[in-house]
Amino acid sequence: MRVLVTGGAGFIGSHIVSELAGRGHDPVVFDLAEDGRDVRDPGQVREALAGVDAVCHQAAKVGLGKDFGDAPGYVSANDLGTAVLLAEMAEAGVRRLLLAGSMVVYGEGRYECTAHGVVRPGPRAEADLAAGRFEPRCPACGADLAPGLVGEDAPMDPRNVYATTKLAQEHLVASWARATGGRGISLRYHNVYGPGMPRDTPYAGVAALFRSALARGEAPRVFEDGGQRRDFVHVRDVAVANAVALESLGSLESPQSPVAAAGGFAVYNVGSGDPRTVGDMAKALASACGGPDPVVTGEYRLGDVRHITADSARLRRELGWRPVVPFAAGMAELAAGADTP
Repeated sequence: MRVLVTGGAGFIGSHIVSELAGRGHDPVVFDLAEDGRDVRDPGQVREALAGVDAVCHQAAKVGLGKDFGDAPGYVSANDLGTAVLLAEMAEAGVRRLLLAGSMVVYGEGRYECTAHGVVRPGPRAEADLAAGRFEPRCPACGADLAPGLVGEDAPMDPRNVYATTKLAQEHLVASWARATGGRGISLRYHNVYGPGMPRDTPYAGVAALFRSALARGEAPRVFEDGGQRRDFVHVRDVAVANAVALESLGSLESPQSPVAAAGGFAVYNVGSGDPRTVGDMAKALASACGGPDPVVTGEYRLGDVRHITADSARLRRELGWRPVVPFAAGMAELAAGADTP
């Protein structure tokens, strides 16, 4: 299968390219940073789609941004770019798409109150964060909540511009699938880390920032109280998930496929299934690097959520994917500082 990989020279994209090639496919890299080609340019996209069987859409502007002034840039890169890509795919007759989705579309994770069952706490108030009250409370009674795993059918609640653009991408792909008879899958990545992760960039993720601090001999600075729960999933496991999902789109005519059953567009969480706190991750990296112990600062960012961890059972059940890189081994590898796939 000849696969156009947008963002194919990036952190996750480069691992996907390697995985696809290793499985006998023919990946074609399309990347703004690598070759100056932009998914917002219809002509460049049209040319790149020639002879392609499927598209793996990884290109995106990621991270929270600095303030709302960044909104036009995010919408342009993520939503306009996706719309242009889909329009050219429709014209070219390319009917298979894999989208890099994100767990940020859920907002806060799943919470349960002993008195009121599963509840959806609203955005955390800045006054609470400033006072060090980081845990969401039950919106009905104010009681403590127990965090749990989020399934794909949870309500969508994007809480920053980036998250909003990622949800809009999914809606665009679903509309494209209905209009063209195509098949699309969105893989909602959780916190991806591993070799090739960029250093010292606001879009790299907290694991890369911690590793960079340790490389400078500095203690990792952990926001809030370090108790934020996340699902850290290794980039090689994510690359395999992409390959498996693309291969599942190989037969568009199969009425038994999960994507066909979902009306042409399906979503899957991609997580390790082994939730850890941000503090746990900082300690693991510091120990593996032999560096200073993390410093818990109490700092916070508006728009960050407290706990968000995945239930990836659907991906395991329907497509047979399994993560294989354990947390400790993955953190040791990250600490070693390998920067190529």
